[in-house]
Amino acid sequence: MPELSRLNGSSSGIQLDFVEREATPRELMRLSIQLHLAKLSLSDTVSVLERFGVERARSTIHNWVQKADLQPAAGKQPDHVALDETVIQLDDQRYWLYAAIDPKTHEFLHFKLYSTRTTALTEMFLRELTEKHDVEDAVFLVDSALWLKAALHHLGLRFRYEKHGNWNAVERLFQEIKRHTSQFGNCFRNADPATAETWLQSYAYCWNQLI
Repeated sequence: MPELSRLNGSSSGIQLDFVEREATPRELMRLSIQLHLAKLSLSDTVSVLERFGVERARSTIHNWVQKADLQPAAGKQPDHVALDETVIQLDDQRYWLYAAIDPKTHEFLHFKLYSTRTTALTEMFLRELTEKHDVEDAVFLVDSALWLKAALHHLGLRFRYEKHGNWNAVERLFQEIKRHTSQFGNCFRNADPATAETWLQSYAYCWNQLI
């Protein structure tokens, strides 16, 4: 688990504009969001709040995470981008999580959840990525997935096959996500795709703040 001192510092950037009438002190709300995203289950996060004399339901903390609408910051200019996708299970349905990662800093650049994987959806993901970050001159690192290569070629983005080295950054982060989402009996049980994607975006924000 990340050190609490680091968590406390990084939580200050969480905006709570959605709050209207909430008795919980804002700093405790920020800390709760950060603790849950950083690896505490909702039940354990509730226990932390109780130490401060605040009693809140697990669903309340879940709603704070959803309403905070956190996501990785834009405006990066990486030299290389590791690009890949992996399966995320939502109950009995499979979805595909696309991720673009800066292998030098291990920061998430862009995240998106799709119901399938196609060249057209990959192009959509890449167009969103180019709108958020300056990646036109970056070299994309990909595995042998044909839809990734086809989309990059169609958009005129440079890429090379790399199954080891810098490309491994994306695989390591996917493993971390899957460990985190399965650690508490699956964070995505009974969740719709939009809810799961918001949580994943929030997790990416948290990760970028802590590395």
